[in-house]
Amino acid sequence: MKAETMEINGIKYQVRVFFERRQNSAASIGKRGISIRIPLSMSREEMFRQAINMEEWARKRIEERPERFRPVPARAYKDGDILKVGDEEYNLRIEFKDNQGSSARIAGNDGNEVHMSISSGLSPEMQNSHISTMLSRCISAKRIPKLKEKISELNRLHFNQPLNKIFFKHNKSNWGSCSGRGNINISTRLLFAPEDVLEYVCVHELAHLIEHGHSERFWALVGKAMPEYEEKINWLKENGNKCRF
Repeated sequence: MKAETMEINGIKYQVRVFFERRQNSAASIGKRGISIRIPLSMSREEMFRQAINMEEWARKRIEERPERFRPVPARAYKDGDILKVGDEEYNLRIEFKDNQGSSARIAGNDGNEVHMSISSGLSPEMQNSHISTMLSRCISAKRIPKLKEKISELNRLHFNQPLNKIFFKHNKSNWGSCSGRGNINISTRLLFAPEDVLEYVCVHELAHLIEHGHSERFWALVGKAMPEYEEKINWLKENGNKCRF
């Protein structure tokens, strides 16, 4: 991977270039910046040309809609904060200790407290990153039984495909994924989304058990299970940047 920055309208965007075993070049713009994916099979000259083309594509997109692609600053947390996730609230108890690593656990009579021990030797940015990761892991671990139940029921109702493992993943680059082995990953960011939006992403990934690409057949499968799926896609486009730990 190659990382650099690009300034557009006075704002710096991180550009990450990945060299992968793939057929075509691709680029995407997310909250973390610009991701460019280049096939390893290309010559060095063609890789460079493709990377430049993808950067220019991203630049034009951002210049056309700067508000949509403006980087979202990381959330800041402090001891005593209340974090609302869906219909639940969590009281954050944060301690900074002279440890190398960080840890967290769910506590409280109702499981509504998250106790965190964060390394005091880290920079403020890294401390906040650790807090975000710890929160994501703790709260998703509490919610994973409900997710497994939901995906299993949707599969039974609409797809009837063999399922392997189901995970919540602290993923910022996509909302979900489905592996060739039948493992389904759902981004922990969806814990902040309405229940029907989370359900759409589950349906989307279940449809990939039958059709791997985003073909007409794939969208027909999604539409049959959830006819109003386009409303959920639009919600994610408009509100996805608010869904984050």
